[in-house]
Amino acid sequence: MKTYKVNKVDSNHLVVNGKVDHPLWDKAVVLKDFISPWHVEDVEDIEFRALHDDENLYVSYRVNDAALHIDTTDDSKKSVNNSDRVELFLRSDKRLDPYYCLEIDPLGRVQDFIARVNRQFDYTWDWPKDDISIKSEITANCFTVEVTISIASLKKFELLQKDGMIEAGIYRAKYHQQSNGQFQPTWITWIDPQTETPNFHIASSFGKLKLDKY
Repeated sequence: MKTYKVNKVDSNHLVVNGKVDHPLWDKAVVLKDFISPWHVEDVEDIEFRALHDDENLYVSYRVNDAALHIDTTDDSKKSVNNSDRVELFLRSDKRLDPYYCLEIDPLGRVQDFIARVNRQFDYTWDWPKDDISIKSEITANCFTVEVTISIASLKKFELLQKDGMIEAGIYRAKYHQQSNGQFQPTWITWIDPQTETPNFHIASSFGKLKLDKY
């Protein structure tokens, strides 16, 4: 499994504003290793970063995209599901029983749900609001997302292992307009799950985040 090193910073020193512009983000490893195994289109530049302190895991995305597709019908999870977005899935182990999904659009809206094998999704579930914060920003050429997740909640859901390892899937959905006017997604991932058709809801699509100095 691919492993991404999550560097540690001093507690409460990282100011999160959705712009990924705080100097401490320079201490993060920049992950750009994204592919779309099922599509021939070029993948736009995506930068993923993660940091942690004693209280929180911090995750950020910077996605170069000057033609965003956002469903603004309402603020429901369904609208997020029909929009360009970044995604973070977290699991305890490869059994995927359960795993937790965060899908975030450029407006900072989240479709969060708990899932189990064979695409059993419970959209009534929400990550506890006191344990997560999401901020985002849209510019002319890109959008950025910052997510703060409490270490306490990662432990509660048995996602943070004793050695500081978190098993995670890091993804992106980019919607393109087709000749018939409909929008269809291109699926982008850090890990190639080696499937014939797009599928992130499978054990082989996960890698590892290793919290340094944990």
